[in-house]
Amino acid sequence: MWTIVVAGGAGSRFGRPKQFEPLAGRPVIEWSVAAARRATDGVVLVVPARDVARARSLGADVVVAGAETRSGSVREGLACVPSGAAVVVVHDAARPLASPALFAAVVAPLSRSDVDGVVCGLAVSDTLKRVGADGSTVTGTVDRSAIVAVQTPQAFRASVLRRAHAAGGDATDDAALVEAVGGTVRVVPGDPRNVKLTVPSDLELLEHLARGGAW
Repeated sequence: MWTIVVAGGAGSRFGRPKQFEPLAGRPVIEWSVAAARRATDGVVLVVPARDVARARSLGADVVVAGAETRSGSVREGLACVPSGAAVVVVHDAARPLASPALFAAVVAPLSRSDVDGVVCGLAVSDTLKRVGADGSTVTGTVDRSAIVAVQTPQAFRASVLRRAHAAGGDATDDAALVEAVGGTVRVVPGDPRNVKLTVPSDLELLEHLARGGAW
């Protein structure tokens, strides 16, 4: 079982490459690699081409340059996963506090022959509104009882993930590509502490949690 840690983004919403921001004394990306290292047999780290050299010291087995899109970057990482790996986990470097228990939770259901992929997700507590093309006019209310907010890590049968990526499509997560080729994806409970670093204010919360602060 191998993990692909995806850290190929430019951090446009953050304002700079967020994966190298310091978090409790270590770069965010190093936390993410360490989380994957504790949970799986090997780690492929995908970073921007300019960062390959400096990322080689962060603990991954393989460091590879990413592509222009997230899906393209995952494909670059997937090409480096040994062919004998039966399970591939994909994890965003922007979620540095993913626990070994969460990795184990997404991998466990793959022991069933009728499961091709597993995501972790949290129930949505906010009311969700659908808006029109103008971005401001409410056109309806979404039934949140059938909605979950999905996190990473996400785990897949390696053969199905490779087939899903073979078409070269793009999606915001790998589960969507697996769904598109007819794969069955299950959901397990996520972790509210598995915060995604998106904007600078998220770093303050992650710093608090990384240093053992209460949620």
